[in-house]
Amino acid sequence: MSAFSVASTPVTGLTATVGPTASSAAELLKRGKIKETAQKFEASFLSSMMQAMFEGVKTSEPFGGGQGEEMFKSMLTDAMAKEVAKAGGVGVSASVQREMLKMQGLQEVAQ
Repeated sequence: MSAFSVASTPVTGLTATVGPTASSAAELLKRGKIKETAQKFEASFLSSMMQAMFEGVKTSEPFGGGQGEEMFKSMLTDAMAKEVAKAGGVGVSASVQREMLKMQGLQEVAQ
C-alpha cells in the first residue's frame, strides 16, 4: 500500500458561489441606503449651520446683495453642505450611520 492510498473522509457541504448570495446582496443594499441616508442627514445639518453662519453677512451692492441674493442664498448653502458631506463631512454622518446599523442589527464594517 502506498502513502497516497490512505482513506480520507469525503468533504461534503462545499458549494461554489459565483456572486453574492441573496441575503448578502440585500444586506449590502441596506448598508448602502443607510450610508446614503446618513450622508443626507449630515448635509441637512450642515446646511442649517451654514444658513445661520451666513445670515449676518452683507455683500456690497455692485457685486451682490438685494432680493436675488437673498432668494438664492439657501440654494448656495444647500449645495455647499452637500459637497462638504460628500467629501467626508464633519463626522455627523459616521455617528448616524453607526447608530442606524445598530438599530438594524448589523455589525459596523471596518474601513
